[in-house]
Amino acid sequence: MATVGFVGLGIMGRPMLRNLLKAGHTVVAYGRNAEKLDACVKEGAQRGASNSDVGARAPMVVTMLPDGPEVEEVVLGAEGILSGSKPGSLIIDMSSINPLVSQKIAAACAAKGVDFLDAPVSGGEPKAIEGTLAIMVGGDEENFRKAEPILKCMGSSVTLTGPVGAGNTTKLANQIMVACNIAAMGEALTLATRCGLNPEVVVNAVKGGLAGSAVLNAKGPMLLARNFKPGFKINLHQKDLRNALETAEANRVCLPITALVQQMISSLVAHGKGDLDHSAIATFVEAASHVEVKVHGA
Repeated sequence: MATVGFVGLGIMGRPMLRNLLKAGHTVVAYGRNAEKLDACVKEGAQRGASNSDVGARAPMVVTMLPDGPEVEEVVLGAEGILSGSKPGSLIIDMSSINPLVSQKIAAACAAKGVDFLDAPVSGGEPKAIEGTLAIMVGGDEENFRKAEPILKCMGSSVTLTGPVGAGNTTKLANQIMVACNIAAMGEALTLATRCGLNPEVVVNAVKGGLAGSAVLNAKGPMLLARNFKPGFKINLHQKDLRNALETAEANRVCLPITALVQQMISSLVAHGKGDLDHSAIATFVEAASHVEVKVHGA
């Protein structure tokens, strides 16, 4: 069993940490929120005094944070993980950030003899709880093999996608497809509802065909039940699409559908819906059409 550091105890991080504990690993945890850190300690984690302390005590450290600036601060800051890490240590950033930021952090780590992987995840809170996340890894194959047993405690699919930055590029591709799928689902079910159909019947009719998808299976029932408790917040998906568009611009790629969905999301955020689950992306079309998609009789 390994000693693993863990920084970032939010919606995704805490269940991921819990699965490491269940697998028998020693986990040294740290986060700014004292209440969340206390809860992790009660579940069996060791308390880290700071990011630097976690780096000093654990030869392998996982970070799960909102965006690139937070990862840079936690890893590279004056009291960051890297300041405490010993040469030969491995930092695994499982946050979803701009691939260029991953490469910047990896270079800073390499200068101190510390290895780095970017390993963002897909599946939201439900799969984080189950330990069945899809994990997309960027980095050296030797480091990947070292990290793989730890990653498999948190995910059912763990794939090395290329060098550092490739994990987050793959995650951006994932997030484009998910956001556009949810937006398309919203358009389809809004049309069906306006035409007098029961949207639940429509979902059940199409999910076994080519239109069926993991997105429809997971997010369709949430829309129908008007359940927007966040497993993955709209605010975070806005961040991911922003990173996708910035990466596309840097690589001279045109992403017109992504840009349109990002504008839809920006409107929802402006209307105070940023903390809702990203299934609520579908409500943009509802609002524009003055239609509410829900189970008949609900």
